[in-house]
Amino acid sequence: MVIKWVRVPYAVALVIAGLIIGLSKVLPPVSMTPELVLLIFLPALLFEASWNLDIKALRRDWLSISVLATVGAIVCMFGVAAILHFAGGMDVPTALLFGAMVSATDPVSVIALFRQMGIDKRLTMILEGESLFNDGTAVVMFQMMLALIISGGQFSIAHTTSSFCLVVFGGAFLGAVIGYIASRITSAFDDHLLEITLTMVTAYGSYLVADYFHVSSIMAVVAAGIVVGNYGSRTGMSATTRLAVNSFWEYAAFLVNSLLFLLIGLQVQLPLLLKYANLIGLGVLAVFAARLLVVYGICPFVSTEMSPFVRNRQSRGNPLCRASIRKRRASLMAVIEESKDWCALLSRWVLG
Repeated sequence: MVIKWVRVPYAVALVIAGLIIGLSKVLPPVSMTPELVLLIFLPALLFEASWNLDIKALRRDWLSISVLATVGAIVCMFGVAAILHFAGGMDVPTALLFGAMVSATDPVSVIALFRQMGIDKRLTMILEGESLFNDGTAVVMFQMMLALIISGGQFSIAHTTSSFCLVVFGGAFLGAVIGYIASRITSAFDDHLLEITLTMVTAYGSYLVADYFHVSSIMAVVAAGIVVGNYGSRTGMSATTRLAVNSFWEYAAFLVNSLLFLLIGLQVQLPLLLKYANLIGLGVLAVFAARLLVVYGICPFVSTEMSPFVRNRQSRGNPLCRASIRKRRASLMAVIEESKDWCALLSRWVLG
């Protein structure tokens, strides 16, 4: 409730609250394990966002979204890595790993600002679509970079590209199939409690099944959410049931998001934060510089007369660049590494 009077995003307020709680030792130490974050938090966040994604708007701007979510994420990774390597003296493999961590965007704060300012809904759709799909790109890049570092193997463009396509498109196909099956099942009954449960099983089940088959779990959840949200909810759910399911996932996403940001604050170690303050500052600047490169370097090529990027004089700066503030998903990948060195610390601090 404090943030109603203090004009800061609630996510930042939760991180600060977690930091204060951690420093005051009010609670016993809490650790963010990969299992907790990836299995409990991530499917709920992804399914809620994809459930509300309009497939018609997605088809209209598929070129912009797909280019920004793939080429944009890759350019951002290499841009951040180059700055940290040449300006910060970081070795190339670690710089690429960190670049992959922060290449995904989270436009929650920007979209909230859009609603206040009355920005065109199409630009909001592009931001949300890019955020969803570049999650899959960023996680796959992170896992590949981490595997190369651990194995010490040689980098092969052909092998890396084929592996990337297999993981991403395989996950999307598997998720779409699971979403279609769930959509057919939901048409067999009309009970809001059962259908809420079915959507939960779809969200977490698609994640687990994709992980079992070694394809992108993130793309599987996103694809399943899009299919159920655009097909299953319209063909197999009544208006009352859709309202109940929407309310459930809206609250679930808010609760998970709040807990996640609070846990991020609890993980920050002040001595390390002060020790590597200069490198952290450089990392923040590298993220913004790379995002500027993506937005102003790629957007002109995907903006056409028939489908131009919206420009609004009320907005200050490019909103696509503002969405470069890295939050929850960079922390998810940082936790996978389970590292307390400066790279993990840097990634967590850039979040807020």
